[in-house]
Amino acid sequence: MRFFIELSYNGKAYHGWQNQPDAISVQEVVEKALSTLLKHDISIMGAGRTDAGVHASQLFAHFDTEQKFSDNFVFKLNSFLPKDIAVKNIFEVSNDAHARFDALSRTYHYRVSTKKNVFNFDFSYALHKPLDVELMNKACDILLQYSDFQCFSKVNTDVKTYHCKLMQAHWTIENNELLFTIKADRFLRNMVRAIVGTLINIGLGKLELECLHDIIKSKDRSEAGFSVPAHGLYLVNVDYPKHIKLEGN
Repeated sequence: MRFFIELSYNGKAYHGWQNQPDAISVQEVVEKALSTLLKHDISIMGAGRTDAGVHASQLFAHFDTEQKFSDNFVFKLNSFLPKDIAVKNIFEVSNDAHARFDALSRTYHYRVSTKKNVFNFDFSYALHKPLDVELMNKACDILLQYSDFQCFSKVNTDVKTYHCKLMQAHWTIENNELLFTIKADRFLRNMVRAIVGTLINIGLGKLELECLHDIIKSKDRSEAGFSVPAHGLYLVNVDYPKHIKLEGN
């Protein structure tokens, strides 16, 4: 039987989602907890591969087991997991459902704090300089005109294509914080953080708006802006087709 697991995590202590040979990952911790409770080795496949230090308020993964779950299994699993990883739900799906390949889109948020805040420095990028948010949103409109985002991808990454279907990209202001929302069918490694860094350069007046066209067309990572720190980035939503019923959503 195949099951989807819905979870969230604070990524500060982890070297990303995916298992690493010499560093702790979220996937490793969750697999160990499931294997202990279900009494056999469990391997899970996540909907995405967040980088080191990146957070997730919603991520789905799938795993296979023939074991039956008790009514309080989610409670037990959360008791086994550290305080920075939480499971919301586990539910059975069809045996061919795939957490990664069936996902229609992923949505990320990036948080920029515009005023010093002693309570959120671990969870947003502190930038106490005036930003032209209107201009940054005009830059988002330019992003939506393109599909090849190689210029924002980490170099030497093992992908067959740099094309992504971008569905949303915009900035909003919430109190003393800027919130960037971006939604696409897929993302390249480091893509969101490089986009945010480039948009910030535009908002600071370091880069002309129209230069964004040339940057994207160049397909050259060195032409784009800096990568903002990982701790301000959150995977917040993963969408699936209707035949995969996400319980509780």
